[in-house]
Amino acid sequence: MNSRVRLLLNADADQQRRLAALQAVFAQACNALAPTARDTRCWNRVALHHMAYKPLRQQFPQLGSQMVCNVIYSVSRACREVYQHPASPFNLQRLGDRPLPLVQFSPMAPVFFDRHTLSIKAGEASLYTLDGRMRFQLALEAADERRFHEGRLLEVVLTRELNRFALTLSFGDTEKATDKATDAKTTRTADRGAAGATPGQTARMATGTVATASDRSLALADAGAVPAHLTVIPHPAAALPAAQAPTRQATP
Repeated sequence: MNSRVRLLLNADADQQRRLAALQAVFAQACNALAPTARDTRCWNRVALHHMAYKPLRQQFPQLGSQMVCNVIYSVSRACREVYQHPASPFNLQRLGDRPLPLVQFSPMAPVFFDRHTLSIKAGEASLYTLDGRMRFQLALEAADERRFHEGRLLEVVLTRELNRFALTLSFGDTEKATDKATDAKTTRTADRGAAGATPGQTARMATGTVATASDRSLALADAGAVPAHLTVIPHPAAALPAAQAPTRQATP
């Protein structure tokens, strides 16, 4: 059984600025890579990495090497959702030989991290940002911190609604490692929020909090919908089927 832990960050104004700046550049890099994935019809993460890593590093040096890898993962993940999900209106089988539409990321798109760009030790987190590491306390149970270090970590995702940021850690309970994009389905969720915490910290809330728009956005692909942080733009050389709108964007 896979599981997910969501931690609300009680960031101060400077921390919010730093996180928002990282989110904006991350989305810009995703949008720079998306046309390559569309035009080559290649969104296999490894193949896309070999194809695009060096150009992205040159175009976005401020992201650093590991965050560029996470950009590639994000685009690969989004393209799988849009072009391959059986229920997607932009599924390859529906489009046939027509040119693929373009996947575009909003400035509020999730940012993906990993053990290189997020470290946790004794409840203190160190998170990569454009101007250095940002440190803060996490209300993470000891068992979940052990899983972060020793278990199968599927995804680490930073999301934002207005100026409220959250980190979501997704774990897999099986030892066999497979592609993260196909295994990140959640069967248990624990939400822990920042009520009463000082800036830069998180504090524990009761579990079972209603999912936010960002949570729903990340889960929409399971139902075959285009996630809310993505916009799908038809190729100018192709007309989509009459039953489809020229541009589709899911609502939260």
